[in-house]
Amino acid sequence: MSDGERTYGPKECGSCRLWRPILEDARGPIGPCRLGVRTGDFPGTAPVCERYLSREAAIPAAPPPEPARRRARAAGPTVVVHRAPGHAAAAPAPAISVPLPEELTDMTREEFAQAIREALREDVPVPLAPKWEGGTVVLKPGDPGTAPKEIPLDSLFHKIVMIRDRLRVLEQKVNATDKLSDAEKVELQQYVTRCYGSLTTFNVLFRDEKDRFVGEKA
Repeated sequence: MSDGERTYGPKECGSCRLWRPILEDARGPIGPCRLGVRTGDFPGTAPVCERYLSREAAIPAAPPPEPARRRARAAGPTVVVHRAPGHAAAAPAPAISVPLPEELTDMTREEFAQAIREALREDVPVPLAPKWEGGTVVLKPGDPGTAPKEIPLDSLFHKIVMIRDRLRVLEQKVNATDKLSDAEKVELQQYVTRCYGSLTTFNVLFRDEKDRFVGEKA
C-alpha cells in the first residue's frame, strides 16, 4: 500500500499509534481504531478524538480493573388482541422460551453490528492474481532421492486468506472487548501487526492491493 510513503498531520488519525491501515479504497489507506473509538475501517485523514496517542508517546499504563457488571435485559413487546363481542377466547398456547446464547445477550449494539459486517465480508471471495491461476508450489527436498511435492496454488492461497481473515477477527475482538485495558489492547495489536508483517511475502499472490497484508510501518 502507499501508506508507507504518506504522512499525516498531528490532527489526523493517521498520526495516532492506535490507528493501523489494513486496506485501501478511493479515500486512500483505511483501517480500524485499536480502541474501537470509531467502528469499522476509516481513512487516516479522519480527525483525531480525545484518546489520540502520537506515535512517539509511551503506551498508557493499565488502569485498575473495573468491577464486573451484567447488562440488564430489556423486556419483550406486549401484544394485545381485540376480539368481537360474543367471540369466545381461545385457550392460550403454551409459551415457548428459547434461550439465547450468553455471548449474544452480552453484546453491545456496536459489537453486534461489527459481527454482521465481518460475516458479510467473509462471503466476498478474494481473487488470486491472474498469473498464478492454475499454478503449483513445488517443495523440493535437499535429498535427491526424495520425491518433490506439488501443492496447487489455489489451495495454498485459500489457506493464506483464511489466516488473514482469522487475524482480522482476532483484531476486532481485541478492539471490542471491555475486559482489557488500553495498554493491553495496544500490546496485543502489536503482536497481530507483526503477524501481518511476517505474511507480506505472500502479497504477490493477491490480485487486488487492498486485500494484501500490511506490516508495521517504520
